[in-house]
Amino acid sequence: MNNKIVVKNLNNIDSKYKNEHGYEFNKYEVTQRKDFSQVYICFYEIMPGKAAYPKHWHSYNTECFYIISGSGIIETIDSEIEIKTGDIIVFPCGENGTHKLINTSNVEKLLYIDFDTTNSPDIIHYVNSNKIGIIEHNISSTFFRDTDKVDYYDGEK
Repeated sequence: MNNKIVVKNLNNIDSKYKNEHGYEFNKYEVTQRKDFSQVYICFYEIMPGKAAYPKHWHSYNTECFYIISGSGIIETIDSEIEIKTGDIIVFPCGENGTHKLINTSNVEKLLYIDFDTTNSPDIIHYVNSNKIGIIEHNISSTFFRDTDKVDYYDGEK
């Protein structure tokens, strides 16, 4: 557990690049999951026309996004919300917090900061693939469909 004040500059944080199953982004962790038990903060840079994660909702954690630059849409449980630079979006726990952030630009990256609570374990529900993920903070992530263990992106669009 970290017990020191953290000061970081986005330009000095090494990114983690991911390009899998149609999802493409750079992730810049401000707080490491192993060091913080109550909040997880990172910047995401979503590539044009892509999303970072499948459409989902959390049983026990709240997420908050602040859009730094770019624009896109958030797919919710039953609609789409257009978002742009300067928007702050809060996703509550439960089905009403369903979300998938998509960069709708063909050329510009979408940059945002993501603030998450880290209640553990959390159960994440993936609405397009009828799958759940069980996330134990700093321990494991396991994904299931019905009674079978499956890969994280299995069945996603």
